[in-house]
Amino acid sequence: MKISTSLVIVFLISILSSLINAEEKNYSLTSPNGSIKLEISVKEFITYSVNYNDKQLISPSKIFIKIDDDLLGKNPEVLNDETKEIKEILKPEVKVKSAVIEDHYKMLKINFKGDYSLIFRVYNDGIAYRFVTSIDKNIKVNEENIEFNFAEDFNIYFPEEESFFTHMERIYLHQKISEIDSNKFSSIPALVDCGNIKIAITEADLFDYPGFYLSDSDEPLKLKAIFPGYPLEVNQTSDRDVPVTKYADYLAETSGKREFPWRVLIITDDDKKLIGSQMIYKLASPSKIGNSNWIKPGKVAWDWWNAWNIYGVDFRAGINTETYKYYIDFASEHGIEYVILDEGWYKFGDLFDLNPDVNLNEIIEHAKKKNVGIILWVIWKTLDDQFDKAFEMFTELGIKGIKVDFMQRDDQPVVQYYEKVAKEAAKRNILVDFHGAYKPTGLIRTYPNVISSEGVRGNEWNKWSEFITPEHKVTLPFIRLLAGPMDFTPGAMNNGTQDNFKVAFTKPMSQGTRCNELAMYIVYESPLQMLCDNPSNYLKEEECLDFLSKVPTVWDTTIILDAKVADYVLIARRNDNDWYIGGMTDWTTRDLTIDFSFLPEGSYSIEYYQDGINADRYASDYKKLKAEINSSHKMKIHLAPGGGWAARIYSK
Repeated sequence: MKISTSLVIVFLISILSSLINAEEKNYSLTSPNGSIKLEISVKEFITYSVNYNDKQLISPSKIFIKIDDDLLGKNPEVLNDETKEIKEILKPEVKVKSAVIEDHYKMLKINFKGDYSLIFRVYNDGIAYRFVTSIDKNIKVNEENIEFNFAEDFNIYFPEEESFFTHMERIYLHQKISEIDSNKFSSIPALVDCGNIKIAITEADLFDYPGFYLSDSDEPLKLKAIFPGYPLEVNQTSDRDVPVTKYADYLAETSGKREFPWRVLIITDDDKKLIGSQMIYKLASPSKIGNSNWIKPGKVAWDWWNAWNIYGVDFRAGINTETYKYYIDFASEHGIEYVILDEGWYKFGDLFDLNPDVNLNEIIEHAKKKNVGIILWVIWKTLDDQFDKAFEMFTELGIKGIKVDFMQRDDQPVVQYYEKVAKEAAKRNILVDFHGAYKPTGLIRTYPNVISSEGVRGNEWNKWSEFITPEHKVTLPFIRLLAGPMDFTPGAMNNGTQDNFKVAFTKPMSQGTRCNELAMYIVYESPLQMLCDNPSNYLKEEECLDFLSKVPTVWDTTIILDAKVADYVLIARRNDNDWYIGGMTDWTTRDLTIDFSFLPEGSYSIEYYQDGINADRYASDYKKLKAEINSSHKMKIHLAPGGGWAARIYSK
């Protein structure tokens, strides 16, 4: 039997057409307010693109993950999909920005053949997606493709790294995407500056999986994710430094039934909304610790930054019992909830080989009588080596928290370590502050006892460098603070101008004015907030100490009054019935206006600290003033170079 050529062609076209129709699917998801449009295309690969108010920011970018021998996301077959809109209220157990968070987003879930799904969320201030697998065995993740094909050659604030062995304490290099060297990469969050529109790139809900970094690619205007592989060999060179010397060619070994981390883009045309975003918290897993009533935020008198240099006392200052009792007495008298014992209380490498000059039991008993909690600093590897025995000791001592330091990695085993510490500490009602740490990814929601973390080039760098400029300090709220609480350790009473700042390890100072330091307690979010300077210096500065004694570390309401990335910030926050306002600028003099219309009806007293008339020459110069205001008032404020402004508002 002969079949005509025309019939064969018609038949083939019909088959190809049906295959294309079966395989090609396109989805569109818009934010609740309609400003962000996310488009997903399922063809040979899965791609996504992003528009903001009809301006394309990200052109089609591939999504896939390679598990064992399967490339999930290549030639995908859609089984079904579902969309819905969620609007609910979250009440954080630790109030970082606010006591109430509105969680409002549109969601698309696409289920694929091969036991995997992709979930997309679109918020008014960004988008996020994650893989979910339901594979009934343990799996090896060989690769995950995360890419960002930018529509134009935008600028980027790029926290360039040198290796995967990092504290993530970087300076933000401002450059074009095309200018990123092909062998360079950065940690995240990183901020892409599209003119009026900004895009912050980060991740959330990171568990049992390595963190990702941003790298240039072979294609112009495309950034891609790179990951530290699974560590096969390490070389411990000290009590704290355990760099990886050999990585596997895979990322993680994990359960096949799991949710992978969220890949997050925070998008806005208003710099103020970068600071106000709570996407990372909203994407994080709910609390796993049960009762959290014991978690007590507060301020901490810190010993290490000021090198234990108290003075005007009749005993030898240093790492000894008398000095810590002095810190405790100071904290108790001024309403400071905690005192930390940083390095020196134990011999490096052994938490049970105690410094004979430090009587821990005596110090802790003295602190209990004074209603002050004790926090102990520990090296992460030493804690890990003595884990069970160490936590038993912490419980017996009755300490309130631990500061775990120098992890310097975020490969899978170290990410697992964070949860291991958080979980064990929560069982024993112990707070955790991670230093030498990777950026937060929402751990404060899942384990609210992880109350703060570093992952920032903070005030300690003033001891040995000139990097902590006012410009750096007004960049952090728009990038690093997007990720979560930040232990920057403010509070320097010795302040320097651009001309007379000097590096001094044992007698450090800050760059910028005294009021700049005070304002950080309002601008920078950390439920466990340090007072970095020594008690003797604070006691000489009664007006500043009065402010520091009263300023809270958690907030019921946050209002960003005015802000511009890397230039200045002005924030109002409320705790109970009191309001606080903090303003900071770079080395540029600023005149800003505060509109008090956010205040409820009534009359209020305001106590405010402003840069002194000579603060541009002598950075510690300031003036404290008091006035009466109400919601109809407006006030012009002047910030000196590197300056600040701080206020407390309370009912008359």
